[in-house]
Amino acid sequence: MTVVMRAENFPPLGEWGSPLEREVRRRIQVSVGAYAYEVANTPIFSDNIWDRMAQQITPRMGTCHPLLDEFFATQFSPMTGMWIHDHPDLRGVKRTFDRYYAHYSRR
Repeated sequence: MTVVMRAENFPPLGEWGSPLEREVRRRIQVSVGAYAYEVANTPIFSDNIWDRMAQQITPRMGTCHPLLDEFFATQFSPMTGMWIHDHPDLRGVKRTFDRYYAHYSRR
C-alpha cells in the first residue's frame, strides 16, 4: 500500500520557535498553498487546513523583511488565495512549490 504524504498529514507548527519564526513559517506555508491552488492547480492542503492556517497569519507583524511585510499588511487576505498573483517573491514561492510539492501534479 502506498501512503501519499500530503501537507495536511503533517503536524501543526506547535510552539517551536519565536513568534517571529512561527509567523514566517505560516506565511511561507500559506503562500505555497495559495500558489499550489491558484497557479499550479495542484492543491496541497484541504480548504479547511488552508483556511485555518490563513486565519492565523498576523498581517501587520514585522518579520524583518520590509517588502514582504508591506505585502502581507496591504495585499494578503485570509478569505482568498488570489493575492498570490501579486506576491513580491513569486519566483521564490514557485521554487519552494517545485522543490517540495510539484510531484503531486504529476499524478
